[in-house]
Amino acid sequence: MENRTCNECGTKLSGRKDQKFCSDYCRNSFNNKINEDANATVRRINAILRKNRRILAKLNPNGKKTVDGITLAEEGFNFHYFTNIYHTQKGSKYFFCYDFGYIKLENDQYMLVQKQDYVR
Repeated sequence: MENRTCNECGTKLSGRKDQKFCSDYCRNSFNNKINEDANATVRRINAILRKNRRILAKLNPNGKKTVDGITLAEEGFNFHYFTNIYHTQKGSKYFFCYDFGYIKLENDQYMLVQKQDYVR
């Protein structure tokens, strides 16, 4: 008979032949270690997206406003991260961070908007 041990803590296993862990805690701990790098990347990107959304919401309390690009930059807005792009029928592109978005206008101006129900 083969001696099987938990992949995480090394405790002797008894029970099903395909069992790899002694408990849910060990299974979760093992998988968290494997996915640590990916989880850190996702957390970092989510933090940037949340910060971008907070900045857009702060600068646009009434649903539509025009601001300078320098204002966004001074607040710490990161233009490289957004959740989706909305293309209008006229060919314009709105970049959204969840429910708040912006479109670049002329002279380093940005129109900030809040997503409406009809925008998918």
